[in-house]
Amino acid sequence: MLRGGARREQGAHAGADQAGDDPLDAAQERRVRAVLALGGVPQADLPDGVQQVRLRLLERAASGREAPRDVSAWAAVVASNLAMDWHRAKRRQERLGERLASLREPVHPSGEETSLLSLAVAQGLDELPDAQRQVVILRFFADLPVRGIAEELGVPEGTVKSRLHTAVRALRERLHEDEVV
Repeated sequence: MLRGGARREQGAHAGADQAGDDPLDAAQERRVRAVLALGGVPQADLPDGVQQVRLRLLERAASGREAPRDVSAWAAVVASNLAMDWHRAKRRQERLGERLASLREPVHPSGEETSLLSLAVAQGLDELPDAQRQVVILRFFADLPVRGIAEELGVPEGTVKSRLHTAVRALRERLHEDEVV
């Protein structure tokens, strides 16, 4: 899913590199990678996701729209949206696979408690509605403040707080049900 757009943007990004004006600095790129990874994008697709964020920033500038006030926050939100798109596509594929192999036993990885907790949190995030997952990732993993999330998503702060509260409560319940905590 992320790979298709990467081919188009390589040409656009090459021009930015030659001019020496990469729209994302190293810290912003690390943040974008983290948001994509936490959103479920596999390591192999992270470079493509970063390129798509760059492309969207360059397209925004080329269309004459003003640059975002906080490029880092804007890039994190775009990365979150890309991760959600990737996640939706992955879910569609998984549902098809589940229909074809409905009796397959689930795999339970062994490991330390931290591995189990990480797995349980990741599974809990997967089960959250997209809007809740997005605010959790932006707040706790991209470290954006509630106000910043609200501005970037174009929703009231109260909506962000409500989604965070509901998502955290659902994750907590999930961890207790799975007897992880």
